[in-house]
Amino acid sequence: MRAFLFPGQGSQYSGMGDDFAAYESSKEFYRRAEEVLGFDIAAVMNGSEDTLKLTENAQPAIFLASYIAYQEMVKRGMAPDIAAGHSLGEYTALAAAGVYDFDTGIYIVRKRGEFISKALEPGKGTMAAIIGIPFHKVEEVLSDIEEVWPANYNDPTQIVISGMREAVHKAMEIFKEEGARKVIELKVSGPFHTPLIEKAAEKMDELLSQIKFHEPRYPIVLNVTAKESKDPEELKKYLIDQIISPVKWLQSIDRMKELNVEEYFEVGPKTVLKGLGRKNGVKVVHFSEVVGND
Repeated sequence: MRAFLFPGQGSQYSGMGDDFAAYESSKEFYRRAEEVLGFDIAAVMNGSEDTLKLTENAQPAIFLASYIAYQEMVKRGMAPDIAAGHSLGEYTALAAAGVYDFDTGIYIVRKRGEFISKALEPGKGTMAAIIGIPFHKVEEVLSDIEEVWPANYNDPTQIVISGMREAVHKAMEIFKEEGARKVIELKVSGPFHTPLIEKAAEKMDELLSQIKFHEPRYPIVLNVTAKESKDPEELKKYLIDQIISPVKWLQSIDRMKELNVEEYFEVGPKTVLKGLGRKNGVKVVHFSEVVGND
């Protein structure tokens, strides 16, 4: 079995617009993206890092680049048997599987970014990667601190926490004292995957209630459950829940191992998921190693 893995926020970089323009399919999707969004997203992808990293810009940029990467893989006969996406990447996985079309997908992720940005004043929340502390110990520490939660279970040695800035900083100091190998505050604009952005989930629920989801061509392993699904209504429900729930990436990879997935491909910019793959015991090949750079 072959799995396609789609990256999430943090895989954007200035210059990605030009890099992905090298692929034959890009012209059509850049045009359609501009029509849907009402601005030149390629220019944003090539612009300042500060502008690109804004949630409402980063999300459509990564979606667009990843979708182009997917098209290039399919053109070479490399369709998946199953897929998963890390946070935002789950939206790309659904589009690639035909749950909704490209135009709908890039519109949804732009709105998702806007909803998240407006759910809590930028700067009030933050996230941090805790490396070298067992998950159970992280959860135990956080249970005694208000307004901070586990947000991403990335690999056996790394968990990302998220919440209000002061609470996250307090937790970071405790984990340093507990002997964490690394404690790194992330460059993000808010506390993703926590109840603090419940308003964004409510807005997404309203938006997705107007959009028909089709059955995917192959199963999607969901962030919230770490289980595969092809049920359109279930996919929609957990896409909404995902906004305020932790990303179970390690558990999702473990599930694909149980399903005897043998080939893993990261389909999108950068190689974040390739790196996590090594720590999760699977070899992940970046799409560019297959398609080159036309």
